[in-house]
Amino acid sequence: QVQVVESGGGLVQAGGSLRLSCAASGRTASSYTMGWFRQAPGKEREFVAAISWTAGVPYYGDSVTGRFTISRDNAKNTVYLQMNSLKPEDTAVYYCAVWTGGSYYYIKSYGYWGQGTQVTVSS
Repeated sequence: QVQVVESGGGLVQAGGSLRLSCAASGRTASSYTMGWFRQAPGKEREFVAAISWTAGVPYYGDSVTGRFTISRDNAKNTVYLQMNSLKPEDTAVYYCAVWTGGSYYYIKSYGYWGQGTQVTVSS
């Protein structure tokens, strides 16, 4: 089994920054490709970013490209999401997940999920 725990959410004013962290542990914990998704009230969960295990190549959703940066510390099995120039429309619950196969952009490609962390951006 794999455990995923997010942290770092909170309340921030528009234009501000936050950094989310995600730690994965459990069986075969040494090699995870991981991703971030978010879900705003009344909306579907959407892809935010992912980072491959092997080469550390980042992938981003269109709405966050240029503002968010995903990175990872393999020694700690931890992934970070640096969010800059935050907008009110970035308000959502942010979920971290472990990729288990398929396209990085699809929810179904991730088999283990954290509980989520709330990010609220005030205008």
